[in-house]
Amino acid sequence: MAVVEELREQWRSERTERAERAVRREGDRWLLLVTVLLVGTGLVFVLSASQALAYVQHLTALYYFERQLLSAGLGAAAMLALMRIDYHHLKPLILPGTVVVTVLLVLVPLLGVEVNGARRWFAAGPLVIQPTELAKLAFALFMSAWLVKRGERLRDLKDGFAPYLVLLVGALGLVLLERDLGTALVIAAILVAAFISAGGRKRHLVLLLLGLGLCGWLAVVLEPYRAARLAVFVNPFQDQLNAGFQSTQALYALGSGGFWGVGIGHSVQKFLWLPEAHTDFIFAIIGEETGLVGTSLVLFGFALFGVRGYRAALRAPDRLGLTLAAAITTWITFQALVNMATVTDTLPITGVPLPLISYGGSSVAMTLAAIGVLLNISSQGTRRRSRGVGRAQAEPSTAGRGDVPPIRGVGRAQAEPSTAGRGDVPPVR
Repeated sequence: MAVVEELREQWRSERTERAERAVRREGDRWLLLVTVLLVGTGLVFVLSASQALAYVQHLTALYYFERQLLSAGLGAAAMLALMRIDYHHLKPLILPGTVVVTVLLVLVPLLGVEVNGARRWFAAGPLVIQPTELAKLAFALFMSAWLVKRGERLRDLKDGFAPYLVLLVGALGLVLLERDLGTALVIAAILVAAFISAGGRKRHLVLLLLGLGLCGWLAVVLEPYRAARLAVFVNPFQDQLNAGFQSTQALYALGSGGFWGVGIGHSVQKFLWLPEAHTDFIFAIIGEETGLVGTSLVLFGFALFGVRGYRAALRAPDRLGLTLAAAITTWITFQALVNMATVTDTLPITGVPLPLISYGGSSVAMTLAAIGVLLNISSQGTRRRSRGVGRAQAEPSTAGRGDVPPIRGVGRAQAEPSTAGRGDVPPVR
């Protein structure tokens, strides 16, 4: 019987090791699957939405699709690499990376390429880089590490919350130099999520949200074109040939799609009717070609991403993993929500792309890189849980009441009788 029991324990140990190796390679499989599906959806609709514009501008219908495919490939390579690198090993790179991104943000309003009245890009031949997309990941990494290092001091007003506010205002100020309120809104959400996850006080959070709301209102009313957008948002059909043109064309596209859509590739609005059809307003083309069914599936995909991302945060092995996973998940889900609300005229136009789907090399590549970090965090959290199960199965309970669940300290409590005479700790099932 002892030999049989030993063989059984060895088989369980080998099975646990195989499961750990699979998890270490892939992380959360659902998270990886929904990411691949969203990127694939983006490639299909970038090809469909950009063909007419690409042919008019570059005499080839595949111009934007080929560049998006290349960016997705680079982003996928970064994701596969980062999901295999322990996120703790990124710490030495956080400060230098943040400094480089900060310098780029300072220089881009001066030396960047001007498009539609804004300087937000660096261009070197076919290579185009948008520093604000790099800033999302850099600031998420830096702020998560800084907040966790602060520890209990974060709960102090002068020693924790005040320095955090200085960093927050500095980051948002750099982005607002480019007159990019939409990206500033997303970065604010990232940094607020990190603050909450790191253990910031609720009273400080209330003050933070009130302050951000006031600053956002001032940024809108003090800039004439933003105030005009807000006025048009109330009723875009009131000026549908000028300020409300983009919003009304997006609503026409969504309405034309109905329940099932007109069919992939059969959109009418992409033929130069809807501005930015392949970038910020690609969700309208998805609605036109696939209808309510297609847009609901995209919405469900981001909802599933959010659920799995926050699940990875809750199962992270330490506070840094929790904070970083929450920041990345908030980044992608919040940005997707803002984009879809903009296209459906639920929010004023903000100019943020739909993550993983809209055309934009820097956006898709950096988002996939961030997801690689998130997958690594999810794999470590799951791996720790698996090891706990293995130990519980290998060490029978002295109480004789079944296997011990993967909770630290419970195994030891069962193996060592209580000195207070209160009996064994009952197993938690």
